[in-house]
Amino acid sequence: MVIYIAALMALSALTAMNLSSPRVIVICGLFALLCVELLRRTFMQLRCRQPIEEAPIKLQYDEKAISDSYSRLEARLEHAPSALFLMTSENELLAPLNNYARRMLAPGRVTDLNDFNAALRAINNDRRNIIVFDTENGQERALVAVNYFHIGGVEERLIAVLPIESELETAAFKAWQQLVHVLTHEIMNSLTPVASLSRTAHDLMAELQTKLPQENHEVQELGGDLSIALDTISRRSDSLAGFVSSYRSLSNVPTSLPQRTQLLQLFSRISTLLKQSWQSRNGAATFVVEPESLEIMIDPGQLEQAMINLLKNAEEATANTPNPQVSVYARLARGGRLRIEISDNGPGIPDELVAHIFTPFFTSKAKGNGIGLAMVRQLVHNNGGTVRYAKLANSGARFIMSF
Repeated sequence: MVIYIAALMALSALTAMNLSSPRVIVICGLFALLCVELLRRTFMQLRCRQPIEEAPIKLQYDEKAISDSYSRLEARLEHAPSALFLMTSENELLAPLNNYARRMLAPGRVTDLNDFNAALRAINNDRRNIIVFDTENGQERALVAVNYFHIGGVEERLIAVLPIESELETAAFKAWQQLVHVLTHEIMNSLTPVASLSRTAHDLMAELQTKLPQENHEVQELGGDLSIALDTISRRSDSLAGFVSSYRSLSNVPTSLPQRTQLLQLFSRISTLLKQSWQSRNGAATFVVEPESLEIMIDPGQLEQAMINLLKNAEEATANTPNPQVSVYARLARGGRLRIEISDNGPGIPDELVAHIFTPFFTSKAKGNGIGLAMVRQLVHNNGGTVRYAKLANSGARFIMSF
């Protein structure tokens, strides 16, 4: 391009120097035409090129992979081992998010949904909380955790509810078992020599009294008082030793020996044993198994003993009740679990005592020793079950064993 421009400038100079010569004019014209042609070709080569059209970038979405990932996430949420609920700040609605949560709200699980929802709404911190709610199997406790987050400017709360009643019962049961074992061991170690020495001293005192002069009434009277005191110590030591031995049985329950057991036959044996005592008081004891072919793998002796203890308690509770009634009902509950209910029409257990009835050493009876219901819980737990007290709507007591 620079060469072309220089040639034009030179041609212009020549033209200016000798414009009158025809030969020069012709040469300049031809040269100018040559330059114009060269410029035309050059500009043709330098014409603007059309931009290369690039293919649009296509994002490769694997719809099957996305669907599978979503299905896995949904399945994990659905089968999470705790009940998940969602609550928004706009409408305060409590919505179940998975199968566990829906089961908790289903009929027969949480008996008072309003109280349960109110208990969850009342939690306004991110710490672990424990709530108590009523179910068809009695009161239960649950661990609750809340997490706050915002979506689209709306605050939402994710609430996780994990029932822990069975775990707490097991932990308390093991703690009481260890405590009873230690207490009975230490008490018996100290009590046994006291009982033995008091008996020996009482016998020696009786022998000594025969050798004392009979005319010394003061010495005889003193010896008699001492003999009575030693005899009292001996008797009370023996009684206390027997009392402690009964508690030792709480920590020495034999290992269960499960076997296939027909409940109808087991109920028939218990009915034969206790039905007469109820009929003698113008009462009735009814036993129902649905279906009659219902069987369970359990230690029949331990289950029978647990039921006899509960039926004896029902008999004592209805001592002042006209036409006393007790019913034993076995059936399959949700999830294929065996459910045995023992209900009576007595006065029931006062609300303030419900939390303590399974505690060893605790009793509300004048002559009770506080091991009846504690032994029931031990026998049931020993066979992989739970036992709870559930208050009836009108009156009476109901104990529910689940296996």
